[in-house]
Amino acid sequence: MFVDEAEIEVIGGKGGDGCASFRREKYVPRGGPDGGDGGRGGDVVMLADRNVTSLLHLVNQRVWKAQHGEQGGSSQCHGASGEDLVIKVPVGTMVFDANHELLLKDLKSDGESFIVARGGFGGKGNVRFKSATLRSPTTATPGEKGQSRNLRLELRMIADVGLVGMPNAGKSTLLSRVTKARPKIASYPFTTMRPILGLVQIDRDRGFVIADIPGLIEGASQGVGLGHDFLRHVQRAGVLLHLVEPAPIDGTDPIENYRKIRRELEEFDADLGKRHEIVAVTKNDLPEAAFVRDRFRAELGIEASLISSVTGFGLKDLMERISAILKPAAKW
Repeated sequence: MFVDEAEIEVIGGKGGDGCASFRREKYVPRGGPDGGDGGRGGDVVMLADRNVTSLLHLVNQRVWKAQHGEQGGSSQCHGASGEDLVIKVPVGTMVFDANHELLLKDLKSDGESFIVARGGFGGKGNVRFKSATLRSPTTATPGEKGQSRNLRLELRMIADVGLVGMPNAGKSTLLSRVTKARPKIASYPFTTMRPILGLVQIDRDRGFVIADIPGLIEGASQGVGLGHDFLRHVQRAGVLLHLVEPAPIDGTDPIENYRKIRRELEEFDADLGKRHEIVAVTKNDLPEAAFVRDRFRAELGIEASLISSVTGFGLKDLMERISAILKPAAKW
């Protein structure tokens, strides 16, 4: 099950209490205080891990607590510090303070970490309070409580290219053809119910990550269907690959379908309307495909590519075109 949003409570470990004790050894007169400090509480750390693909493991556990520090001991022994609690999340996870809707950290890189709740300091033992005027202090302080926070986690997939288009436009078929990803493919709409990433390898030194975003519908920017859940995953993409079906099974006009998706993208995030876009008309074996491509040129001034994910027609040229756009910021 794919989960891209979760709310949790994180609590840093409590610091250990300081110890109040006195030396009692044979042949050592007036032993004096020797209580040690308590150990520090563990931190709660959020770690981005590329091997984690969903926030599902956070949904099943609401509260996450780090280990408490241990109490100080006699002979000026310090208590052991509590172990940090490391919570692994997918790369691209945004961490918000749920109470104030404040972005705390955007974990964009594999291995990037962030302390979301600090552990409390350990208490002081009575040896700390010894002075020239106070020879036998009995005071020891308790450990501090750990920091507590309510967090909202939101996953936004990190991909170079975001596949967008109406349901059944051929996005999953294209992804399965140019990458090793294996999304569900069928002849009916909405076969993809969660974003899927795949790596396109052009050659030894060139490649890019492409994300198959589930088909959008009119009103997606206002949350119709799963609009908000899907649209946020294209916000990081440097290039939008817009697939257009030349002969929709519902009889709608391909150009109008393209305009609808563009409106939804722009209404959801104005920056998406300015993102570099490549339009590709799919299913080139259909007689309507070339006609629709010509309409894009005549009516919108857009040079659309003509492709077929089934036969492979035009795919190599399309991938090279995308790679040339991404080359200045290539990751591979």
